[in-house]
Amino acid sequence: MRNQREDALLVLEDGYVLAGQAYAAEGRTVGEIVFATAMTGYQETVTDPSYHRQIVTMTAPHIGNTGANDEDPESTRIWVAGLVVREPARRASSWRSTGGFEDELREQGVVGICHLDTRALTRHLRDRGVMRAGIFSGSALPAGAMGLDASAIGVLVDLVRQAPAMSGAALAGEVSTQERYVVEPTGEFAGKEPLAEIVAVDLGIKARTPAQLAERGARVHVVPQHTTLAEIVALEPDGVFFSNGPGDPGSADHEIEVLRGVLAQGLPFFGICFGNQLLGRALGYGTYKLDYGHRGVNQPVLDRATGKVEITAHNHGFAVDAPVGEESVAPYDDGRFGRVEVSHVSLNDGVVEGLRALDIPAFSVQYHPEAAAGPHDAAHLFDRFLELVTARRQARSQTTGEDA
Repeated sequence: MRNQREDALLVLEDGYVLAGQAYAAEGRTVGEIVFATAMTGYQETVTDPSYHRQIVTMTAPHIGNTGANDEDPESTRIWVAGLVVREPARRASSWRSTGGFEDELREQGVVGICHLDTRALTRHLRDRGVMRAGIFSGSALPAGAMGLDASAIGVLVDLVRQAPAMSGAALAGEVSTQERYVVEPTGEFAGKEPLAEIVAVDLGIKARTPAQLAERGARVHVVPQHTTLAEIVALEPDGVFFSNGPGDPGSADHEIEVLRGVLAQGLPFFGICFGNQLLGRALGYGTYKLDYGHRGVNQPVLDRATGKVEITAHNHGFAVDAPVGEESVAPYDDGRFGRVEVSHVSLNDGVVEGLRALDIPAFSVQYHPEAAAGPHDAAHLFDRFLELVTARRQARSQTTGEDA
């Protein structure tokens, strides 16, 4: 209940302050504050490793009414640095819930704040851009802070400004699995010889991604972020996948080196979100930080090849800087990887949402076709990847037969 909660403050690095009440765990947390426009799927949101070191503001006004369960998490833990909600649910009312959402957050030590104007906060972030912020409650509040005493607020602002910025942050290694594991084919393919062997590099992978490939008959070898090209090749993959993940793609030098090796070997490649940004860099294009990013499950994207508009799930604060409207030669190594086209664009702001190499088997999208939670408009991209993989596998088989 509202009157049973402790006081709390949300403090942004530019001095913007909102008062509210403690939500989930009490204490102090800092990180980059962002907003997510999804009206559902909040359990999937907080367990998405791409939100590592970010305080997420839920723009939907009522959060927690479907509770928490053991089926929807996208990873083994909650990754958000903090959570901002307007109205927390008093109880879970879904038949699928096994507990309360706030209880789960509290058990994992996630500091949050509620009963504040999330609409005003979102408008502020849209005007000023995402920035560092902190949530403070309980013993983390200095004397006079709730009365907005200037010296007390100054102390909190200083703490926020000491937090590391997202630009330049290399975070994929912090969220990646440390041990390789295998996801076997499922559904009608369970127990059968896999249609393809896929290596998925975990840069913050969501559980639904290898599941999508396994449902299509692939055996998926999920490998850590630090995996080398030699280790990938040793698994004899038919294709390579780079996942979503947190941080600045400009810091991912190891991943870029590995990816260029994958492309040079002619292995079919598919990347999503962070993987899209890394493909852009591997091809020689630049990346840049968006003012406030795209986060939610309702983002309209134009497929330029078909003219179809897909409603897609997003979670990214960086984007690829590539020419839209006509194909270009990939700048890396004097055009070594050939021609590239921007395959998808955002209808909200024109941001590059996908790349397709025209002379090598590689493509990527900035959004999340696994869509958990979210629309399924883009799930066909996993079929497209498997088609590339199958075509290469068949070509190799025919070549081997001719040589024999």
